[in-house]
Amino acid sequence: MTRDEVRAAAKRLTAWHQRFACLFGRREAQEHSLVYLKGLMSDQQWKSVEPIALRFARGRNGAAAAQKEVVALQGFITASPWLAFDVFREIQAVFAEELMPTATQWSIGTVGVIDESGFVKAGTQSVGVAPQWCGRLGKTQNCQVGVFLTGVTPGGTAMLGARLFLPERWIGDRKRRRKTRVPTGVSFQTKPQIAADLMRQTLAGGKVHFDWIIADALYGDSGDFLDALEAMQQRYLLEVRCTTLVWTVDPAELPNVIPGSQRRQQRGASEDHPLRSVQEIAATLAPHDWRPLKLREGTKGPLVFEFAVVRGWAMRHNRPGSPIWLVIRRSLDKAPQMWYYVSNASGETAWQELAMVTGTRCRVEECFEDGKTHLGMADYETRSWNSWHHHMSLVALAHLYVTLTKRDLKRDVPDLTLDMALQLLRSAFARSELSEQEAIDLIDYHRQRNRTAHDSHRKTWLRKHKRIKPEVLL
Repeated sequence: MTRDEVRAAAKRLTAWHQRFACLFGRREAQEHSLVYLKGLMSDQQWKSVEPIALRFARGRNGAAAAQKEVVALQGFITASPWLAFDVFREIQAVFAEELMPTATQWSIGTVGVIDESGFVKAGTQSVGVAPQWCGRLGKTQNCQVGVFLTGVTPGGTAMLGARLFLPERWIGDRKRRRKTRVPTGVSFQTKPQIAADLMRQTLAGGKVHFDWIIADALYGDSGDFLDALEAMQQRYLLEVRCTTLVWTVDPAELPNVIPGSQRRQQRGASEDHPLRSVQEIAATLAPHDWRPLKLREGTKGPLVFEFAVVRGWAMRHNRPGSPIWLVIRRSLDKAPQMWYYVSNASGETAWQELAMVTGTRCRVEECFEDGKTHLGMADYETRSWNSWHHHMSLVALAHLYVTLTKRDLKRDVPDLTLDMALQLLRSAFARSELSEQEAIDLIDYHRQRNRTAHDSHRKTWLRKHKRIKPEVLL
C-alpha cells in the first residue's frame, strides 16, 4: 500500500459520487451531498450540519464557509425534495454489482439482516422520539428508533434500507406531526410490519435477492412477519423467545389437536408432550446432539459455539403450522448462554449452514457501531421526518464507499479494518491533519498491535477450551 494508492482512493470519491449525483436534483444540491459525505467521513468529533459546512463547504470564489453555507446545507438535509428511497435503491444496485458476487466465498450466500437501532434524544420535539427500548443502552430511554435492512456478504456489509419507527402516541398528535413534517399517509406500523415493507421494496427493486433473512426475537415472535416472508418465498432463520412452542411430531397425525395454550392447560407439560417450548426441547437433548462449530476468527480468538438442530412443526397464530428447523446455539461458558431460532429451510439443509447464518447478525452490530463511532450516524440535530431519512441514506452511502475502499485496499493489506480504511481516506482529504505517509505508518502500528493482541487472546482461548477438536477451528 503506497501513498499514491491512498490518494487515489480518496480522489475516487468525487468520481464515484457522480453515480448518485443526479438523485439529488439541482447542481447546488449535488454539491451539498458531496460536502455532507466528506463531513461524515471526516475526523471531526461532532458531525452535524454546522461543523460539516464550516469545514468542507465553500462560498463564492472558494471563500471560507459562513452562515449562508451553513443554512444552505441545513436546507439540503431538511427541506430539499430529493428522496432517501432513491439513494437506497441505487445503493442496492451497487451492492448487487460489487458485493453480492463475493457471496460465493461462503456457503450461505447473501444474507439480509433486519435490526433496529436507537438514537438517544434529550427533548420531545424530534420526530418519533419517545421513552422506548434502546438496544444500545439495554434499557428504556427517550430516543428515536429506526428499523434497518442490511445486506451481508464476505466482501462487505451495506445498509440497504431504513425507516423511522413512529410510536402510537405520535399517530394522533397532529401538532407534532405537522411540526416535524410527517407525511399524511404515514400511519402506525409495528417494527415487524416496517421490516416487511423494507423487504418488499428491496426485492421489488429487482437488484438484490437474499439467500437468508435473519432477525432477533422481536421479529421471530411475529407470526404476521413470518407469514409475510413466506409469501415472498423468502428463506429465513429468526431468533425466538425460549417460551416459543414447537410441535415435536407432525400435528396432522395427532387426533383431536387442540390449538396452543388450551391444549397445554388440559394436558400439562411432560416429556411425551408433543407441543413443547424450545427451552424444554433443549433440556432433553443428549450430549452427542451438540456439535461445536467455529463461526469466524474473532479479535479475541476463535468464535466457537455448540449447536443442536431439531426438526419440528411450527405453532403460529395458535394453530399448528408447517415443518421447521429449531436451531439452538449454546456458548462454551461454564454457565452457557442459549439462543433459539426457527427456520423454514428445507429438510435437506445442512446443520452447518443453519449454524453459519446465526453468525451474520454480529456483522450488522459492527456496521451500526462503525456508523455511530466513525460516520456520524447518531450525530444529527435535525427534527423532521425527511431529514432523518436523508441523513440515514447519506450515512449508508458513506459507509458503502468506505466498505468498497476497504475491500480494494485489503487486496494488499488483508487485515485492514473499516476504521483503518477510513483513517487512510481522511489523510488524503483536503485540510487533513495527517499526511498519507503518516496515516500509513499509523495503520501499520495498529495492525501489528491487533495481531499481537489476537495471537495472545487465541492462545488463552485454546488453553481454556482444550476439549474442542482442532478440525472445528479450521
